[in-house]
Amino acid sequence: MPELPEVETIVRQLAQHLPGCRVEKIAVLRADLLREAPDAFRKGIEGRKLRSVSRRGKNILLSLSDDSRLLVNLGMTGRLLLRGDASSGPAPAHLALEFFLTPAGSLLYVDVRRFGHLIRYSEESWERETTRLGPEPLERALTTRRFHAALQLSRSPIRSWLLDQTKVAGIGNIYAAESLFRAGIHPSRPARTLDPEESRALLRGIRRVLRDAIKARGTTLRDYRTASGEQGGFGPALKVYGREGDACPSCKALIQRVVFANRSAFFCPHCQPEKT
Repeated sequence: MPELPEVETIVRQLAQHLPGCRVEKIAVLRADLLREAPDAFRKGIEGRKLRSVSRRGKNILLSLSDDSRLLVNLGMTGRLLLRGDASSGPAPAHLALEFFLTPAGSLLYVDVRRFGHLIRYSEESWERETTRLGPEPLERALTTRRFHAALQLSRSPIRSWLLDQTKVAGIGNIYAAESLFRAGIHPSRPARTLDPEESRALLRGIRRVLRDAIKARGTTLRDYRTASGEQGGFGPALKVYGREGDACPSCKALIQRVVFANRSAFFCPHCQPEKT
């Protein structure tokens, strides 16, 4: 699933093209991705202008001229792609929705496995929904003290804690593994066992890896593409994720993989020792 850096990359690209565009028509090819009937979805969006594009956690938010929001969650394999001329060239495989825009072009939502979804929110309902998500890891409001205090409330393994979007928004398995490696923390450590210095190191590691990944336009392992159809460039910089059996770039010990909560976690046993 695209995580914060991938979604942020898409948002920044869309923000250069979409604000000010009017949604003239929407073609719904896969209605199962919507949380309402296609006719109601079209009626609520067609004729509106797009005011802005932003991100909340792993979600893309399109703000409309009537103050409503369209949330796009890419799921496992979803893509939002810009097409400069909506009438040129064949439609991509697995096209689910197409938003026809003026002055020109269209916005395509493509999803192979169709685990993503699109939801319309009123301004009031979105204000309620956004409070269900945890703080944004790159915002200053998430201080080290606040971060450490939240960790102290949980017995969950720190990797699982980081994946919980109600605790902190936007981090998935890739960047949890990379952040824990940078902080020297074993992924199975109970969150509440981290001391203040370890919490500070982890928050610093999270922010650095997320910023580095955003600069590289995210990580493409398989399906992720930017809004212009390009692959992300952060894959070669991954230190532990997906590197089982490779030498640690810091100490040359072999990277290991462990499975808990039905998810793989990658770590260096020397740089991230397991503490009792």
